[in-house]
Amino acid sequence: MKHLFFIIFFILGFQWVFSQDTQNTAVDSQYKEDHFYTGITYNLLGNRPKDLSQSGFSTGFHLGYIKDMPINKNRNVAIGIGIGYSANSFNQNLLINKTSSGDFEYSILTDNDTYSKNKFSVHLVELPIEFRWRTSTATNFDFWRIYTGFKFGYVFTHTTKHIGDLGAFKYSNVSDFNDFQYGLTLSVGYGIWNLHLYYALNPIFSSGATIDGSKIDVNAVKVGLMFYIL
Repeated sequence: MKHLFFIIFFILGFQWVFSQDTQNTAVDSQYKEDHFYTGITYNLLGNRPKDLSQSGFSTGFHLGYIKDMPINKNRNVAIGIGIGYSANSFNQNLLINKTSSGDFEYSILTDNDTYSKNKFSVHLVELPIEFRWRTSTATNFDFWRIYTGFKFGYVFTHTTKHIGDLGAFKYSNVSDFNDFQYGLTLSVGYGIWNLHLYYALNPIFSSGATIDGSKIDVNAVKVGLMFYIL
């Protein structure tokens, strides 16, 4: 939690210093709202099968850069295209274990007292595409915004970890994870503070991940804060 407060304090300080400098520069009629962004989210699992539940605090950290391309004369409507990195953890009771044949099997841990940690983590390179509306002007650096769009991600690594009565084991790059993730995004706020929502349109796991023959169709839902830095 201390690291979280430090990140927020650093972002706010950087934004304040930068805004003081930009207020003294000449007016740019061709201004753009190019942004570095960083975000913190609480990660949820949607479309959960029966008895699958989450525990603890599942977090996501996101950062990147978006190129702003205004499409109207007032330059308050734009298309944004960017590149970013996202790290996400999901604490839950879905056990992923390797069999003696080398395949992976999936089951639900029904007794929380039998383990102290059970989670999977994914790291992605992301391509956000946004339709952007804001109340900005060439001299106004604090404004309302509504950014909605689509985010495409490539999962370049993922891990599962379990510590409990069954032992301690960790697996990397399980074959049943989908390598590609994509979903809808929405950021709404004023100035540096923006509520952020991501809803994945495809499942985290491929068709090979099943429980008693039923596919695990859980998808990622992320709710949190997004900070835009000019």
